[in-house]
Amino acid sequence: MAKREYNFTDIESKWQGFWEGCGLFHTNETSTKEKFYCLVMFPYPSGTLHVGHGRNYIIGDVVSRYKIMKGYNVLSPIGWDAFGLPAENAAIKGGSHPAAWTKNNIKAMKRQLHRWGVGYDWDRELTSCNPDYYKWTQWIFLKLYENNLAYKKKAAVNWCPSCATVLANEQVVEGCCERCDTPVRQRDLEQWFFRISQYAQKLLDDLVLLDGWPERVKTMQANWIGRSEGASINFKLEDSGKVLPCFTTRPDTLYGVTFVSLAPEHPVIGELVSGSPQEKAVMDFVERARNQGMVERTAEGTEKEGIFTGKYVINPVNNSRVPIWVANYVLMEYGTGAVMGVPAHDQRDFLFARKYKLPIQVVIQPKDIELKADTMNEAYVGDGIQVNSDIFNGMPNTDAIRKITEYLESKGLGAKAVTYRLRDWLISRQRYWGAPIPIIYCEKCGTLPVPELQLPVVLPEKVEFKPHGMSPLAEVDSFNNTNCPKCSGMARREMDTMDTFVDSSWYFLRYLSPKDDNQPFVTEKVNKWLPVDQYIGGVEHAILHLLYSRFITRVLSDLGYINFKEPFKHLFTQGMIIKDGAKMSKSRGNVVSPDILIDKYGADTQRLYILFIGPPQKDAEWNDRGVIGAHRFLNRLWQKITDYEEAYAGVQRTEIHIQKLSPEAKTLYRLTNQTIKKVTEDLETSWHFNTAIASVMELLNNVDSFHVVIPHNAAEELNFNVFRHTMEAILLLMAPLIPHISEELWEIMGHKPSIFHHSWPSYDKNAIQEETVEIVIQVNSKVRSHLSVPVDIGEDELKKRVLGDERIKTFLDGKKVVNIIIIPKKLVNVVVK
Repeated sequence: MAKREYNFTDIESKWQGFWEGCGLFHTNETSTKEKFYCLVMFPYPSGTLHVGHGRNYIIGDVVSRYKIMKGYNVLSPIGWDAFGLPAENAAIKGGSHPAAWTKNNIKAMKRQLHRWGVGYDWDRELTSCNPDYYKWTQWIFLKLYENNLAYKKKAAVNWCPSCATVLANEQVVEGCCERCDTPVRQRDLEQWFFRISQYAQKLLDDLVLLDGWPERVKTMQANWIGRSEGASINFKLEDSGKVLPCFTTRPDTLYGVTFVSLAPEHPVIGELVSGSPQEKAVMDFVERARNQGMVERTAEGTEKEGIFTGKYVINPVNNSRVPIWVANYVLMEYGTGAVMGVPAHDQRDFLFARKYKLPIQVVIQPKDIELKADTMNEAYVGDGIQVNSDIFNGMPNTDAIRKITEYLESKGLGAKAVTYRLRDWLISRQRYWGAPIPIIYCEKCGTLPVPELQLPVVLPEKVEFKPHGMSPLAEVDSFNNTNCPKCSGMARREMDTMDTFVDSSWYFLRYLSPKDDNQPFVTEKVNKWLPVDQYIGGVEHAILHLLYSRFITRVLSDLGYINFKEPFKHLFTQGMIIKDGAKMSKSRGNVVSPDILIDKYGADTQRLYILFIGPPQKDAEWNDRGVIGAHRFLNRLWQKITDYEEAYAGVQRTEIHIQKLSPEAKTLYRLTNQTIKKVTEDLETSWHFNTAIASVMELLNNVDSFHVVIPHNAAEELNFNVFRHTMEAILLLMAPLIPHISEELWEIMGHKPSIFHHSWPSYDKNAIQEETVEIVIQVNSKVRSHLSVPVDIGEDELKKRVLGDERIKTFLDGKKVVNIIIIPKKLVNVVVK
């Protein structure tokens, strides 16, 4: 019989059609099987995918297929995070409407996902830019608005002049827009916010529920929330007596305050300098500092700059007159935006004071040296004894922190306080391609929410794209002008659209009822299927998307719509694929096209190499030669199975008992069962796909040296069945990773498709044991006996057998065993006295 050719093109097309036709990934919601919700972060339809993107989707597909074989009722949906700036920027540059651009990209990416062989329940596909989805994004906004969790205020915001829109703090990377790398500027605008800060402590506390998350991601979230304990201290303005609160984690340094510094964004600055000789100079400095960018302002090497306002506050504990400065290194995001300047005990304050010749007052002395302000070269930030601190002198500063806070509280001068780095979520965007904010403004009735029955507020299709900083919606009268839902008079709509992170903060709920026009999700269904059992995506979303999703989930839980607090039970963050020393990116020109590879080697080759390239949670360097190696392995597997195609139907299956096997067959059978155990552990507990593949490759190497013959007698028949058992095990183990070739070879070996309807292989516990090993037994380091024991015998059982050995007993008679030293698989030394 002529050898079969491994025609991967036909094979992969065949099985992709089969899976779709048989509904392999269609979720049966009435099934009594244990559920498993496997979710990859839904992609932004930016264009074609490269192999770096594939790691995420292929890993998700492996997990879904593995869980199907393990007997779970798997939910694996997909959708598109389709709103956002790139689509609108493409419209400005190329004249294509964002909807058309997005639709074309979805079509292209969908085709690529199919070619990779990744399986989803496509009946649940959703697209966030469709009205049937963003209707419910708007509904979520209304729920937050109704519960005082959505509000509008004038605030200093990050403004990208290139994208002509506001950015959240999290979207500013090293002072630049994360999208276009343009330096970000500060503007004061009326903006909509979500009160995520109100949930800061809940989000921090609930991190303990996330046992299945990487520790580094939980740490990143905790640091971003940034809880600080300290005191809020009331400094009174000298002129008016108004209180200027300052938050500090170091109330023990209060007697050392020699100035107070304000963030350039602090709203009191304008009032302080209004009409004064310093007004112009101060406001010019404020403008310049705000445009520096927060990262640059607070960087360690950035020069500390400031300007005196001409005003003073009074230190509440010693009534000293303290000058008020505006300083570039103070952020409105921390505390109250007003900071005590304690140059003796804070390095930034020290540098600032030295530069502007401000006083330095030591209030904490270390035990070993005496600090003097005029000879200090840097701030002292360690612990010590209070000095120059009135009634607190001589007290350890660690005690003074509490004592001074209590004193302030007793005098009404301050209070113990907790502050968070986390600030409210700015959701307003002055762009077109986003979910319209469902708010109406009426001159008579004020600000009103759009009634739920009038949702969705639909984006008009005909708009003119101009990068002038205002939403294009402002120029669409048919959208802008509406009727007040309260008085029916003329009114206008909110022109801002929502941040796309609002869209992605709840999509995992919508997959359970993506076509329901009456509600965003069915509570009974989401309570059954969520939290998501396994969430997969890049670590770059550790703060933005994941934090916002946790917030929205917790709000919906508090409002009684769902009965769980956290959306994702387990989180896996895959590493990036690196090429030529950098992350794959079109701008760098180092992307590898999956289409070219699939045309040349097939999807299974690409899948195998991506999974074999290294531990999936770590970055990995792409090597084109590795692709060829993966393809060779598939051809070897193909050839080894197809060489015996005629025999599979002709040779009767017999039950395998290791005791009846020849030494050669016994070795292969044992290795096969050991490989099943190893691969199962790799996929179940650690996701070490690379080591799982290596184990199977080693097994196939052993098959190559196994003597296979078309059987003519019972012994040869048994040997052939050991070979067949091994090859079937390889296919079952590799099916989630290389599904197309596994399906085809499974069929060639005489099985009805699909291989994914077969259960995951189990191993014979008796067969994985090695042969017995001979142990040398010593008594006081002298050889006294030998003992044959199973190779994996436990220490307790080994000691029991050694002490029970008849020859050893004679050397122990009348003596006390003080120690038993074990060298595994080699020696036992019994120490006696």
